[in-house]
Amino acid sequence: EVVLAAVSNNWRALLCVDAGLREDREVVLAAVRSCGLALRVACPKLRADREVVLAAVQSYAAALQYASEELQRDREVVLAAVNRSGSALEYADQELRNDSEVVLASVSNYGASLQSASKDLRSDRDIVLAAVSNDWMAITYSGERPRADREVMLTVVSQHGQALSYAGAGPREDREVVLAA
Repeated sequence: EVVLAAVSNNWRALLCVDAGLREDREVVLAAVRSCGLALRVACPKLRADREVVLAAVQSYAAALQYASEELQRDREVVLAAVNRSGSALEYADQELRNDSEVVLASVSNYGASLQSASKDLRSDRDIVLAAVSNDWMAITYSGERPRADREVMLTVVSQHGQALSYAGAGPREDREVVLAA
């Protein structure tokens, strides 16, 4: 009970307990609910425990990096992480970085996570539009096709005029895009 209270108050208490307690599911679950970063000191068995990892990423999305490879491939776990913070996409399995729903959720709350998406999705108009709507700098991670898209570039240059330098030939010659810059 003392250990549970301690790790619930401050996950770092998990660093001070006997190693056997880091294998105790109830103790680790209490710690990751306090702060998902506690997952990094959990035993491998608990890093592969879906409930423990879900609790961790809901508290601290980047805890996904400490999850088992199997759970980094788990769509629900990854969606929970990227919905908390899009930056967690970099810790997802490559297959999920090519999943349009996962990537869209990620870039919608952290545009720069476009850099962790698959090459194909970095050229997907809707994904790039969502990313640049969140952060104009995301255009630097896009493929060439979105840079040639008028609507995408209007969105980008309306946030930062100098971003016109990232535009393809079409938008650079479009009067409205140039004036919006």
